[in-house]
Order: sequence, then C-alpha cells, then structure tokens
Amino acid sequence: MPKLNLSERLIDPKSPDRRPRRAAYALPTLFTAGNLFLGFLAILQAFQGSMKQVTGDASASHHFEIACIMIGVAVFLDGLDGRIARMTNTCSEFGREMDSIADCITFCLAPGVLAYVWGVHFVDTGTDLRIHEQLSRAGYFFAFLYVLCGSARLARFNIQENPVPSNPGRPGRKYFVGLPTPAAAGMVASIIYAVESLPLKWWPVSAVWIALLGLLSFLMVSTWRYRSFKDFNMASPRSFKTIILVASFIFLIMNYSQVMLITLSILYVGSGIVVRIGGLIRRWVKPAPPQSQPETQVG
Repeated sequence: MPKLNLSERLIDPKSPDRRPRRAAYALPTLFTAGNLFLGFLAILQAFQGSMKQVTGDASASHHFEIACIMIGVAVFLDGLDGRIARMTNTCSEFGREMDSIADCITFCLAPGVLAYVWGVHFVDTGTDLRIHEQLSRAGYFFAFLYVLCGSARLARFNIQENPVPSNPGRPGRKYFVGLPTPAAAGMVASIIYAVESLPLKWWPVSAVWIALLGLLSFLMVSTWRYRSFKDFNMASPRSFKTIILVASFIFLIMNYSQVMLITLSILYVGSGIVVRIGGLIRRWVKPAPPQSQPETQVG
C-alpha cells in the first residue's frame, strides 16, 4: 500500500474534485485562534502590569514579562498556521482574512500598548512637567503610528499577489516586502524581556525607545526586502550537521533566552537595513544591469 502524505490523508473520498475534508480546514484556524488569544492575553497583562506599577507593587514587571512571552509564542504560532494550511492543502480566503485580523491585534495593537505602558507611561522627569508632557504626546503618537503602519503592512500583504521589493534579491528565493509585523512585535517584546521587563524611568532612554518605534513603523511600510524563509522545507531530509545545529539552537534559546532572542531580533531587523544600504552603495559605485525576469517574492 503506498504511503500517503498529510494532504492526501485529509482528502474527502466523497468529493469529486478531491478537496480536503471540512474538518481539515479547522486545523490551521486553531493556530490562528491561538495567535489571537495570546495577543488578547498580552494586552490584559500589559494593563495589569500598569495597575500594579501605579500602586508600587513589585510584581508589575512580571506581568510585562508574561506579555512579552505571549507575543513571542504568538510569533512561533504565526509561522505554523500558514505552513500547516499549505501542507494540508486547506488554504482559503477565510483563513487568510482571519490570520490578518489576528496579526493586527497580536502584532500591532498588543505591542503598541505594551511599548507605551512599559517605555513611556512611568518615566520620571522630576519637576520638569514640560518634558513629561512632550514625551507622553510623542509616545502616544509613535505607539499609534506603530499600530497604523502594522495594519497598513497587513492590508498591503492581502491585496498584492507578487510584490517586488525596491532591492530585489536572488532568483528562487522568497522575500517579504517590508519588515513583517511578527518580526517588529518580536523586536519590541525581546527588548523588554531582555531588560527584566522593568519599566523605563529615565526620559532620555524613553526618547530612544520612541525613536525605535518610529523606525519599526517605517520598516513595516517600506519596500525593503527581508528573507521569508518560506522556501525552507521542514519535511525534506536533513544532514547530521543540521540536526546538531538545530539542537544547539534550541538549547541556547532555552538556557539563554534573553540574549538569544534579542540577538535574533536585532540581526533580522537589521538585515533589511544593511542589505538596503549595501544595495544603494553598489548602485552608486556600479549601476546594476537590468533583470530579465522578476524573482519570486511574497508580501
């Protein structure tokens, strides 16, 4: 008897066009619902941490830490629901729209709320109320800008079928056009998690934090390329060296999560900036020849 893969096992035998069973469509939706639930929990934890911080409760940072963990786990789940949908051949318009709505809450609204509460709301400016007022206004604006740009990034992803970044990469590789919202949310969460989730008190550091929100907002709506890694097939055979590298990576994440997560976030977010600057320098030194065929891209 031939061995069937996962998509073939889920085929409805009564369907004339070999469509998957109806229950199979619920599998990727469950991961999307889990993503949405974690974003909801992250917002609640940010609120609880804020209330505890006002009363001087030392457990406030613990709530901010839980919010960061919820966002981090949601980033992992977001990478699974699309792969599972493709593996089971259960991609649908409903699933795509559901995923975008979940991403808008988990990777736009939740990090925006957490970024303002943790990095701006509890800053101590001493007796200079003018600095505190201006900082609060800037925090409101850039936190909202982060949510707005993330939402615009998701809307652009839905309407574009084969977008090409302003700096196309190698043929055969898939790229995101602009910084993905999970990566931006992971950057926010990893920084807060790396500093023990203690709210910022010194206003110059808060000003830098606000500037970082502005940078992430710009990168999300930019047309700079970022590797998607969707061409990486987890089901294909791997060498023994790859297994050792993956096992080592998991060990480092489990034992040195703060250092590893912020390092990975900085490397990925910075990769698009470095590639873009490098492309501008090469274009200035030596103009690139025209390309005959566009590369395969993803939104």
